[in-house]
Amino acid sequence: MNFPHLQESLDRVMSMVNPVIGDILDRALSGADISAEEATRLFEADGADLPAMILAANHLRAETVGDVVTYVVNRNINFTNVCVKACGFCAFSRGHLAEEGYFLPVEEIIRRGQEARELGATEICVQAGLAPGIDGWHYIKLCRALKEALPDIHIHGFSPEEVLYGSTLSGLSIRDYLKALKDAGVGSLPGTSAEILVEEVRQQISPGRITTAQWVELIQAAHELGIPTTSTIMYGHLETAQHKAAHLVILRDIQKQTGGITEFVPLSFVYEEAPISRRNKIAGLRTGATGSEVMKMYAVSRLMLNKWIPNLQVSWVKEGPKLSQIALLAGANDFGGTLINESISTAAGASYGQLMKPSQFRGLIRQMGRIPAERSTTYKDIRVFETENGSVDLLDQVDDPSERFGSYRNLIALKKFRFREFYSEQKNKH
Repeated sequence: MNFPHLQESLDRVMSMVNPVIGDILDRALSGADISAEEATRLFEADGADLPAMILAANHLRAETVGDVVTYVVNRNINFTNVCVKACGFCAFSRGHLAEEGYFLPVEEIIRRGQEARELGATEICVQAGLAPGIDGWHYIKLCRALKEALPDIHIHGFSPEEVLYGSTLSGLSIRDYLKALKDAGVGSLPGTSAEILVEEVRQQISPGRITTAQWVELIQAAHELGIPTTSTIMYGHLETAQHKAAHLVILRDIQKQTGGITEFVPLSFVYEEAPISRRNKIAGLRTGATGSEVMKMYAVSRLMLNKWIPNLQVSWVKEGPKLSQIALLAGANDFGGTLINESISTAAGASYGQLMKPSQFRGLIRQMGRIPAERSTTYKDIRVFETENGSVDLLDQVDDPSERFGSYRNLIALKKFRFREFYSEQKNKH
């Protein structure tokens, strides 16, 4: 069927694209690795260049991973919000004497894991603050207990920052600590605590946090030991187009060497409750990413990483379901996890995060003309839903997630999980 008017419109749009941008897109579409300088130009582009970038990214996505959009049935367990660090972007953490500081005991973490498994979860994502007073072997003991109780569950934990903390407290090298985590049952690591892998920015938004060099070393060591990781970026605060491009190059270089990254997850900065927006204001701080920046982030990520990290995940927690749907047109092919509980973005002011049901994922994906599929954490096992055909998950039957699973606000109000009691016990032991 001919659409002459549509073709004329497309030709008109393409004629308005900056020739430099057009050349970069042609290189990416031909399979070349675009440089940091070229990626910077793409991040700085606007006007007619943006839809051209989105079209190019969507084309690469279709060629590389097809029309299937995946999701994972998982549960987040952020077992403590108490942290020795004071990152400017984090509204989740509390001091060790704070009234709202909590610490979930191992038996409660196992209970939450069992509940999730009974509802169809294949993954437990375990991340938390860096609590003072914990044993350096705590993460390893926790994994071992989870794996004994739930031998078929995939444990996705801990962040590079947590691994570094455990390594320091235990006196083990990074490599030996990672090996102990793997032996205890860790199946993969979240590639979080990356933020922007540029020191000048890190020192402003999170001084004292894991450095770029440490993050890279730890991720590479995990891959060498056979532990896959995800990868992330946090943007929409102080970073420039050049910083974002440099970050993507670092991830691409790691993947070229190790092949251990399963997916890339762009995370836009949630501004509302972040300390650097409320108490410690920094000159030039932006109020999160604009819609245009979000779309450019997905498009440029696909154009830069397509050959090396083919799975690009939207963050429905950060962007909401509607913008996440649109991001599927800019190169993304994964919708993330059901989560059941998400505390970190919720604490920062995000409007979403409690639960996305499997049927909701499938509906959102079908509305975009794509094919939904449930996946494992590492994308090895995929169950494609060509048709809905009456598919009902146990998680779909939960009427009130906050009542059933508890919300972050409920959790910080529970007296039985107060961190102060745990901390006092630990001090008395020593």
